[in-house]
Amino acid sequence: MSTTKTIHTRPFAGQKPGTSGLRKKVAEFTQAHYLENFVQAIFNMLGDCRGKRLAVGGDGRYYNRQAVQIIARMAAANGFGKLLIGRDGLFSTPAMSCVIRKYATDGGIILSASHNPGGPDADFGIKFNGANGGPAPESAGEAIYRQTLSIDKYLILDSEDIELGRIGKTELGGMEIEIIDPVADYAGLMASIFDFDKISQLLVNRRFHMCFDAMHAVTGPYAREILEDRLGAKPGTVINGVPDESFGGGHPDPNLVQARELVDRMNGDAPLAFGAASDGDGDRNMVLGSGFYINPCDSLAVLAANAGLVPGYGEGLAGVARSMPTSRALDRVAQSLEIPCYETPTGWKFFGNLMDAGKITICGEESFGTGSNHVREKDGLWAVLFWLNIIVESRKPARSIVREHWQRFGRDYFTRHDFEGIDSARAAEMIERLRERASGLAGERAGELRIQAADDFAYTDPVDGSASTGQGVRIFFDDGSRAVFRLSGTGTANATLRLYCDKYETDPSLMELDTQRTLAQSLQAAGEIAGIAEFTGRTAPDVIT
Repeated sequence: MSTTKTIHTRPFAGQKPGTSGLRKKVAEFTQAHYLENFVQAIFNMLGDCRGKRLAVGGDGRYYNRQAVQIIARMAAANGFGKLLIGRDGLFSTPAMSCVIRKYATDGGIILSASHNPGGPDADFGIKFNGANGGPAPESAGEAIYRQTLSIDKYLILDSEDIELGRIGKTELGGMEIEIIDPVADYAGLMASIFDFDKISQLLVNRRFHMCFDAMHAVTGPYAREILEDRLGAKPGTVINGVPDESFGGGHPDPNLVQARELVDRMNGDAPLAFGAASDGDGDRNMVLGSGFYINPCDSLAVLAANAGLVPGYGEGLAGVARSMPTSRALDRVAQSLEIPCYETPTGWKFFGNLMDAGKITICGEESFGTGSNHVREKDGLWAVLFWLNIIVESRKPARSIVREHWQRFGRDYFTRHDFEGIDSARAAEMIERLRERASGLAGERAGELRIQAADDFAYTDPVDGSASTGQGVRIFFDDGSRAVFRLSGTGTANATLRLYCDKYETDPSLMELDTQRTLAQSLQAAGEIAGIAEFTGRTAPDVIT
C-alpha cells in the first residue's frame, strides 16, 4: 500500500533555470532533496495539479531512469491524473514536444543536458515544457525559480519503482501511468511532412550512400526506425545508434570535432554522398555533403529557400526567424520570398511565441539547431529528412545545392569561436565592460577596421510585448562584417565565452574562400575591442565551428 509522504526541506542556491532549463553536475542533482526541490517548484508553479496530465522522459544519460521514478512518485503525490512516459524513460526533445501536442497534456518534463557530456562525473539537466510543447517562457522560468527560493517541503509517494520497459498502462497512487513507444508518434509526424516514398527511392539507390551518427545518444532508435526500417536505408547507415548513459564516453555535440568518425567517412578516399549527426537529446543537427561542411546558418537558409519542394510546406511559409548571433543568410531568403524575418534572442522559447501566433513556419539558430511549427523545439532528425527531401526533388548533391544558393543569394561567411572553462567572474566583467562601452564605440578603429555601430541586443516580443535585454553585444564594422559576444547559458562549469563573426560576400569569384582567413581581420578586431586575452588569458579559442 503506497502512502504519500511530506518531506521537509530547505532551498538550494543556484536553482535558476537557464535558456534550456536547469543544468548541473550529476553530483549536485544526486544530493538528497535537490532534484525533488526543483520538481516540486515546477508543480507549485503549475498550481493545483489535481487531474493534470504530464509527459516525462529524457535522453537516457546517467541518472535518467532514477529521475523518472522520482518524478512519477512526486506527480502521484501531487494529484496528477496521468503520466505519459517513454519506454525505458526515453524521449528525444522534439519527440517530447510532439507527444505533448498530440495528446494535449498540460506540459512535460524533459531530462537532458542536451549536447553536454554524460556519466557519473558529467552533466544532468531538467526543464519544463508547456502545453504548446515548447520550453517554458521566461515568466514561467522565473516563477519556478521563485519557488525554489522559498520551498520548505515536497510531496512524494512511498512506493516501489514502476516498470519502464514494458509498453502499457499501470496505476500509481491513483494516478494512471502509460508507458508508450517513444518513437512511433514522432515517426508518424515525420511521414506526414516529408515524401517518404521518394526519399526511400533515394536511400535504396546503390549509388547514394549516407551515414547518420547518433553519437550513442537518444536519436539512435529514432534514426534506425525511420531511416533504416521505414525508408530502407541499408543496415549500418545509423552508427553509434544504441543510447548509452555516458554516450560511449564521448561528447554528444554534433560538430566537426566531436563527430570525428562521421567526418572521416565524409572526407575519405571514397566519401559518402550525405552525412548527418545529432546530439544527446536529438534537437541539434550537423549535415555534411561529400567532402563539404554545411554551416548551420547556411543550412537554415537553404531549407527555407527550398521549402516548396517538401509536401508539408508546399503552401508557403508564413515567416521565418533566427537567433541574433545566427548569420543573416536567412534574412536574404525572406526578402526574396517577401515574408517576415524575425531576429530573436538565443533560446527556442522565443520562437515558440511566434509559431503559436502563426507568424513563422521555419526557424533556427547557429548552434546546429533548426526546426519548424510541426513541434515547438528544434529537431535534428527533421532537418536531416528535410535535406534528403530536397536532394531527391532537386536531383542534386548537397554541396551543389549550397553552392547554387550562394550564387543566387550571396554567401554569408560565418564562424563561432568558443573559449571554454574561463573564470565566470572575469567573463562577466568583460561582457559588462563591453556593454558599458558599446554606445560610444561608433567611429573608433580596431586594427584595419572602423566600427560603424555597436549595441547590446534587446528584444521586444511582437506577440506578448515582453522585453528581453542584455542578449549579446553586437559590433558592426565598415567592411560589412559583424561580431557578437555572448556568455553561454548551457554549460555547468565556469563560463563559455562565445564570439560569433559573419561577413556577407556577393562576388561570385569569392564564394569558395577559407572562412577563418576571410574573417581574420574582424575576429582580431573583435578580440582587441573586448580584451579577450586580458580577461581570459586565452590567445586562441578551444573550439571553432
